[in-house]
Amino acid sequence: MRKLLALLLLVLGILVFSSNVNYTYAQGGDQTEQMDGDKTGFQVLKEKFIEGGWIFMSVVLVCLILGLAFCIERIITLNIATTNTDKLMSRINDNLQSGDVQGAMEVCKSTSGPTASILYEGLRNAKNGPEAVEKAIVSYGSVQMGLLERGLVWISLFIAIAPMLGFMGTVIGMIGAFDKIAAVGDISPSVVADGIKVALLTTVFGLVVAIILQIFYNYIVDKIDGIVNKMEEASIALVDVMSSNNVFK
Repeated sequence: MRKLLALLLLVLGILVFSSNVNYTYAQGGDQTEQMDGDKTGFQVLKEKFIEGGWIFMSVVLVCLILGLAFCIERIITLNIATTNTDKLMSRINDNLQSGDVQGAMEVCKSTSGPTASILYEGLRNAKNGPEAVEKAIVSYGSVQMGLLERGLVWISLFIAIAPMLGFMGTVIGMIGAFDKIAAVGDISPSVVADGIKVALLTTVFGLVVAIILQIFYNYIVDKIDGIVNKMEEASIALVDVMSSNNVFK
């Protein structure tokens, strides 16, 4: 499901981008004569994108689309994984007070999220004593932590690659500018303006992509930290609840 979501976003982004590029070229003559005051922000952005070299800039766009796909997938997953731990612990305590360990396990089993899964593993090892419960919680907590952080490495990769691609475009644009100077034998601004413009545009787009993804990345990391803190609090509370209800014999 998650891979399908990412693929769908990628295909949708490429289709929208391709249609916009084709439309711009079809309307090229009219758009060059249009006054800046009559252009929408999207039209200006689209023109600047093409002026920066749409073939090279499309690579930066792919980084944005893939990065956003991973971000959206993580945000959806983490929101689903968020559990009301207070309510969950209250239901577990009610079952343990009546000596129904199996009922407490069923409560955890019917609740989605990593916190409920960890508590389930702890309850499953209740007959082996508190040390076994703590060991099971720590071991399974590491597994759940890895699942929560899955995909973050790819978001970090796109955050790093996007500005690098922009800087590469800067270098390529400057090389083109110097090639024109060598060919014409003149260093006038009109000769090097196009190359410098391409260089600056690629840098701007690369930095914009990195900034957008960085904002989502920080939100996701903060969300993960919140879930992990809830997991730790619930794990400690579980051992206390099991001890107070004489589950350990």
